Amino acid sequence: MKTRRRCRVRHSQLYETHIQTKDLSKAVAFYQMLGLELAHIIPDRKVAFFWLGDPSKKAQMLGIWEVSDHQFSRSHFAFGVTYDELLGVPEILSSLGIELSASFGLDASEPIVHTWMPAASYYFADPDGNSLEYITVLDQNPNFELPTMHLSKWEEINTEKNVD
Repeated sequence: MKTRRRCRVRHSQLYETHIQTKDLSKAVAFYQMLGLELAHIIPDRKVAFFWLGDPSKKAQMLGIWEVSDHQFSRSHFAFGVTYDELLGVPEILSSLGIELSASFGLDASEPIVHTWMPAASYYFADPDGNSLEYITVLDQNPNFELPTMHLSKWEEINTEKNVD
């Protein structure tokens, strides 16, 4: 019987992810409006690539492929941001005409916290309905017992712990 060996490559960074769109030109305009730098479009293949973060570092990419309606499948990915950047997301997206999405049964009046990480997030969608997220990891211990909650509730719980 063969023993399975584990891959010894450390998967420390996601370099590239891909999503689908039904209209490449509309998707390109949307992601440029978010501030992503267009790296390259390959018209024959109906694909556009964007640099994420500092384009000079060429550390991360987003690929967007145009497909037909029957091939289209919605996806999800998250942009990592700082805590202060996350707090500014509602104003920034609102100024661009982009609405925040309710998530996990909570309204978008403030960030939601995934308590098991913990990380705070805002969700929204691109024109095709792909789920996008701005996320920041919080500097507290995870809580695997608590449900997803608004950031104010999370901070209240963690402040109470620190007072006791």
